[in-house]
Amino acid sequence: MSVAPAPALGLDDRFAREFGEMAVPWRAQEVPDPRLLVLNEPLAAELGLDPAWLRSSDGLRLLVGNLVPRGATPVAQAYAGHQFGGFVPRLGDGRALLLGEVVDAGGALRDLHLKGAGRTPFARGGDGQAAVGPMLREYVVSEAMHALGIPTTRSLAVVATGRPVRRETLLPGAVLARVASSHLRVGSFEYARVTGDVDLLRRLADHAIARHHPGAAAAERPHLALFDAVIAAQASLVARWMLVGFVHGVMNTDNMTISGETIDYGPCAFMEAFDPGTVYSSIDAGGRYAYGNQPVVAQWNLARLAEALLPLFDDDQEQAVELAVASLGAFGGQYSAAWSAGMRAKLGLPDGVDDAVTAPLVDELLALLQHSHVDHTSFFRHLGTAARGDAEPARGLFLDLEGFDAWAQRWRALGPAAAVMDRVNPAYIPRNHLVEEALAAATDGDLEPFERLLDAVTAPYDERPGLQRYAAPAPQDFGAYRTFCGT
Repeated sequence: MSVAPAPALGLDDRFAREFGEMAVPWRAQEVPDPRLLVLNEPLAAELGLDPAWLRSSDGLRLLVGNLVPRGATPVAQAYAGHQFGGFVPRLGDGRALLLGEVVDAGGALRDLHLKGAGRTPFARGGDGQAAVGPMLREYVVSEAMHALGIPTTRSLAVVATGRPVRRETLLPGAVLARVASSHLRVGSFEYARVTGDVDLLRRLADHAIARHHPGAAAAERPHLALFDAVIAAQASLVARWMLVGFVHGVMNTDNMTISGETIDYGPCAFMEAFDPGTVYSSIDAGGRYAYGNQPVVAQWNLARLAEALLPLFDDDQEQAVELAVASLGAFGGQYSAAWSAGMRAKLGLPDGVDDAVTAPLVDELLALLQHSHVDHTSFFRHLGTAARGDAEPARGLFLDLEGFDAWAQRWRALGPAAAVMDRVNPAYIPRNHLVEEALAAATDGDLEPFERLLDAVTAPYDERPGLQRYAAPAPQDFGAYRTFCGT
C-alpha cells in the first residue's frame, strides 16, 4: 500500500482518531491489476472527485484501498450485533475498511468505505474477499433505492481484482467502494455498551448527535432525544421499504444505521406477488425477516439500541427504562402514519380523505392482492392507468374480478389523481430475474445486461419505449427465488 496525494480528495480520519477503541488500523489486500467494472460519475462529482482520475491507475488503486491519501487512516470498525435474535458481542468489519470521511459538495460529511478489501482481525475465519456478482447486486439495488427516494448508502464503484474467490465454485473477485452518511449502527452502540466503558458510549452518542441528529443536542435529555430521532428515522425508512415491496433479508442490529439509511444489500430482493410472508434469503429459514415482519423487527432492534443507551438516559436504572419504554412506544404510531401517508399517495387519494375511509380500503386491497397473487409493482403502476379511465390492465391481474370491481368503484369515487400516482409508483424496479440475468452475464465478463438494468432502475418513474421487459414480472419458469449473503 502506498500513501500519496489524490487530486481533489481530502480524506479525514475523524472516526479513527476519536474512537481508537472501535477502530483497528488495517491495510487492504494488494490488488496487482485492478479493472473498473462500473463507476458512479454523478456520485463522484458530489464527492468532489474527478471521474477521469478515478479511472486512472492511481484512481483504481484508491478504489481498492491500495493508495491512501495523506491524512487518511484506513480502519476496520468494531461493532456487535444481534444476528437472527442471538447476540454476538464482537463482529466488526471482517472484509471491509473505512478509508475515511470526505466533505461532499453540500458540506455534509460522508464515509468512503470498501467491501471485499481482504481479511481483517474481525474476519472470523472468512477470506475477506467478495465476488463480482454480490458487489454488483449492491451497486444496482442501492442505486435503484436512491432513485426511488429511499435513504440508502450509495455505490461509487465496483472494481474487479483479478483474483478468484472460492464460494460454491471459483468466482471472479471484486471490491465495492461504498459511500454513507456514516457506518454507525445499532451494533456500534451495543459494542460500546458491552465494553462497560460509559465514557466511550457517551462519546459515541455525542458523535452520532453531531453527525446525524444535531437537533438532539439542545434537548433537556440529548441522548434520549437521539434515541427518539433514530426511532423516527427508522419508522420512516421501513415504511418506505414496505411501500415499494423491498425485502432487506437480514435485519440484524449490525445492519440498522443510526442515520436512517438502508445498509448491507446482501440477501435482499423486491417482492413480486404480494404476500406478507415473502422471504428470499436462503439463511432465513424461520422467516424472521419476512416482508411483513420488517416493522416489528425494526422496533425490536430499536429496543436493543435502547438497552445499549440506558446509562445515558438517566443515572437511575428504573427511570432510564421508563424513559426508553415511553420513547419506543412512539414507533408504532410513527410507522403507521408514514405507511398510511405513503399508501394514500400510491392510491392517488387527496389528503382530506379520512383515515376511517382509507384504512379499510387499503386493508381490503391488500387482501385482494394476496388472494390473487398479484404482482405488487405492476398493480400500482397500472392503477394509475385505471385512474385515467382504463381499468383493464389492473383488473386483468386479479382472479377475483368481482371483488376488484367492487373495490375499484369505491376507490374511484374518492377522485384519485393519476399524476400523483405516477410519481410514487415505479415502473421499473430491480426485478429479481433481471438482476440474476445481469449478474450471471457480468460474472462471465459481459456487463451490457447490467448496464441496461441500471439505466432502467435509476429512472424508475419514467416509462420509456423499449424497456417493457424491465417492467414485467418474472416469467413462470423463473421459479422460487432465493438470495444469498455473498460472503
